[in-house]
Amino acid sequence: MMSLALDLACALDPVVFARQVGLEPDPWQAAMLGGESRELILLCSRQSGKSTITAALALHRARRAPLTVLLLAPSQRQSSELYKKITGFQAKLGDEVVESETVGELQLRNGSRIICLPGNASTVRGYSADLVIIDEAAHIEGDDLYQAVRPMLAVTGGRLILLSTPWGKRGFLHSVWVFGGLSWERIKVTAEECPRIDPQWLENERKQLSEWQYRQEYECSFEDAEGSVFKHETVLAAVDDDLDPWFDGEPTYALTAGGPSCSTS
Repeated sequence: MMSLALDLACALDPVVFARQVGLEPDPWQAAMLGGESRELILLCSRQSGKSTITAALALHRARRAPLTVLLLAPSQRQSSELYKKITGFQAKLGDEVVESETVGELQLRNGSRIICLPGNASTVRGYSADLVIIDEAAHIEGDDLYQAVRPMLAVTGGRLILLSTPWGKRGFLHSVWVFGGLSWERIKVTAEECPRIDPQWLENERKQLSEWQYRQEYECSFEDAEGSVFKHETVLAAVDDDLDPWFDGEPTYALTAGGPSCSTS
């Protein structure tokens, strides 16, 4: 049980709260905990602590005020891992703020709900949320989920946090990181910047992985997959928005003796 003074300190300072649940935040994690940006991307190396610190942030915010927090990932198993971190932190605190807890939803007595869901656009619609967290965002196929969750924050003015290690130059995470504009706060953390990762171990990883795999997993570089016929930059260079279309008007189609034909008007 926390004392009244410590409980107040934890409520006011998320870094104090993180320490209370057993974490010692790195400088970037402490800055992230205290940030207020509505749109945030954590582009981080494997094992850098991105999921752990985001779980601490979610629980801190939910304990402080009544919020609906959605945890999303490519699969239910992955979102459940983030959820287990949150419930594990709450168990360490040992206080009586929990109203109910199931395998997929934590309800607090202040009205907060923390819900873990798979990254499926058709099953997440219908929620209104104050905080949406998408873990392993680079591995979610297509843009459907991203497009489905943004309206959930329209009325609440809530936050959207994307966290992932890069996985190729594709998907909404790459698009938002490169083209998302100034509304997004971007935090990039490489393996060399993580004090818990042994530099000697990283040297060995360099020998075990291909150069592009190492850059992607540990240096947070969006890489073209090995074996790609065309590099991402080559495809972009072939596109010219200033060119006029080769025809004017809308194409019309007709069935002729020789088969379908197309003409323009």
